[in-house]
Amino acid sequence: MLQLAIYLLDLMVVVAATLSAWFWLRASGKQVRRVSKHETFDYADINRLVVALNRAQILNARAAKATAAAALLGALRILLDFLP
Repeated sequence: MLQLAIYLLDLMVVVAATLSAWFWLRASGKQVRRVSKHETFDYADINRLVVALNRAQILNARAAKATAAAALLGALRILLDFLP
C-alpha cells in the first residue's frame, strides 16, 4: 500500500512540474507588438498592453501554484521514505 502511495506521489510531482513549465512557457511565449515613436499611441495600444500584462500575470500565478504543489508533493514523497 505504501509503495502505491509513493508511485502515485511521484506521478503527481511530475504532473505538477510539467504543468508549471507549460504555464510559464505560455506566459513568456507571446511578445507584445511594439509601438513606433512615429505612430500615435491610442486606447487600442493601451488596451493591448493591459490585456497582455493581465494574461501573463494569470499564467505566472498558475505556474507559481503548480510549482508550490510540486514542491509540497515532493516533500511529502521524501517524508514517506522516512516512515518505517
